Amino acid sequence: MHTMSTPIYTLSTAEITDFLQRNGQPAFRRKQLFEWLFPRQASSYDEMTNLPASLRTMMAEQLPLIPLTVEDRQVSKDGTRKYLFGLADGNVVEAVGIPSGPEEAPRLTVCFSTQVGCAMGCVFCATGHEGFTRNLGVGEIVGQVMAVQKDFGYRVSNLVAMGQGEPFANYEMVLDALRVLNDPKGIAIGARKITVSTSGITAAIRRFAEEPQQFTLAVSLHAARQEVRDRLMPGLVGQPVKALRAALFDYVQATNRRVTLEYLMIAGVNDSQADLDALLDFCDGLLCHVNLLPMNAVESSPFNPSGEATVARWVAACEAAGVEATVRKSRGSDIQGACGQLKN
Repeated sequence: MHTMSTPIYTLSTAEITDFLQRNGQPAFRRKQLFEWLFPRQASSYDEMTNLPASLRTMMAEQLPLIPLTVEDRQVSKDGTRKYLFGLADGNVVEAVGIPSGPEEAPRLTVCFSTQVGCAMGCVFCATGHEGFTRNLGVGEIVGQVMAVQKDFGYRVSNLVAMGQGEPFANYEMVLDALRVLNDPKGIAIGARKITVSTSGITAAIRRFAEEPQQFTLAVSLHAARQEVRDRLMPGLVGQPVKALRAALFDYVQATNRRVTLEYLMIAGVNDSQADLDALLDFCDGLLCHVNLLPMNAVESSPFNPSGEATVARWVAACEAAGVEATVRKSRGSDIQGACGQLKN
């Protein structure tokens, strides 16, 4: 499979298991190794004292263990922390830790990346301007979460695959990582507290509906009118809004779970009365929650956030139509850590 050495954190759990099997290791080795790799985040094979020395030596040569490094860490005035992580091959990705709740029972949401860069090219997003480099492996995804948890010093309560990248464009690895994070014997974060945010790849949404775990789905909608969405999200041209809506109806029917629709409000672009009507049509009969996000300022971007009066009118219209809607206060925008601002 790999003649050259391949960093272990870029592999899937199946590839790691396969390596152990091909090298004649007993089945229980997998559990031992996974405990060191994931919950315990060992920094080298030397720490794995219950593994045979010969296996550790072989793995160090063939599957080097190179932990994520924190290249940069910024703290927002609201307590949000943004991290720039260095990967084994010199690439970097970002993750954001968002604390909330009372001091005696703090909650921590981690927004992690699933790819280095992103191929979707959404015009309002800084990450999209960086282009796409590669997918992340399981250990690189889990490692971000564990590093943020360690830095805050208390348990992660919620996870969102909404950093850099389109999670469903790296479907296998992302789901593999989510299962590791959800595993009661591993990191034990409840499936309902784990959200995958997609730009709306319909085939993957249908596949996601079949997963046994009760992960949550969020869709970056940003426009319910085809021509507006095509302009804002060029990577999704050819994925019709109608097909997306049909996939979400089927998802709700299959899972009985509510979908969150993210809607970035951009002045004069997607906040007209026609856009509002299209959104209400899209939501009609769909078990969903609409998250309105006034656009975050991105340097050198031609876009501006919708005005407060417009946002308030949209919320009122949604409520009048029986559609749950909230305005999401963006966290960490002063450190470029808010939605759409992540770039390296």
